[in-house]
Amino acid sequence: MNYNILFLDSAHPCLQQLLEEAGYKCEFDYTSTLVKLAETIHLYDGLVIRSRFKLDSTILDKALKLKFIARVGAGMENIDVAYAESKGIKCLHAPEGNRDAVGEHAMGMLLSLFNNLCRADKEVREGKWIREGNRGIELKGKTVGLIGYGNMGSAFAERLTGFGVNTLAYDKYKKNYSDRFATEATLERLFEETDVLSLHVPLTDETLFMVDDSFINQFKKNIFIINTARGKVIKTEDLVKNLKTKKVLGACLDVLEYEDVSFEKLKSELNDSSNYLINSDRVILSPHIAGWTVESNEKLARVLAGKIKTVLGK
Repeated sequence: MNYNILFLDSAHPCLQQLLEEAGYKCEFDYTSTLVKLAETIHLYDGLVIRSRFKLDSTILDKALKLKFIARVGAGMENIDVAYAESKGIKCLHAPEGNRDAVGEHAMGMLLSLFNNLCRADKEVREGKWIREGNRGIELKGKTVGLIGYGNMGSAFAERLTGFGVNTLAYDKYKKNYSDRFATEATLERLFEETDVLSLHVPLTDETLFMVDDSFINQFKKNIFIINTARGKVIKTEDLVKNLKTKKVLGACLDVLEYEDVSFEKLKSELNDSSNYLINSDRVILSPHIAGWTVESNEKLARVLAGKIKTVLGK
């Protein structure tokens, strides 16, 4: 049977190649509006998307043939998964494809923060040779608390091996997941012992602004925070408040509350909180690229191709 698959966002070329080798027809539309898509979505058996559109019940009701939606990435917040699956549409993603990239990026950000590398690099380029002011701290002996222990959390835990840290992981939706990289722990234990908090949760109603002032101040110690998950897991205003008091000693943020829904740009109306982050040398920022490597680009595509072929029976 011939299946028609529409790519709404770009992906590594091997995804198209693998799907066409399996006998599927691939079409591409990177420019049409959601209104235009509503007129043609009934023609397709599958969609490939990153974050260009939100696919809600209104558009999904017009998808009369749709068998799957494949997201080239990990998060699924731009898809109404429950509604899609109630209509028999499989929702696929590929966290296996960029887990290594996210783990390495989180590791790199943390080491840069602890050793003042961004600030020191800038100073040396300006002709400043400041040693004492850039004295770093070591990871060894610290407790790293992970919230979420799926592909991303476990990849970061694996990278921490060898640094002499104590890695604790809290995951509300798992049991008995201790392994050689991390120890299963309660949230209360994380509050008691954590030096470095790293977030690895999807954006849901439950995690929206989960890390707010009240949450931060349940930690016994002053902490560092890493966020490679989604920007809106952290309430930025409250993060800044606690950076100012040094309850949060520093932050590594690959994602920001102020990202556009497509993740392709920042919203234009930056405020005092976002400006504080931009100007603080205790904050390291990157533009939502933790999972964005040359290797992960291809791995995401290959993982999705396998899952799509399983859904379509090839």
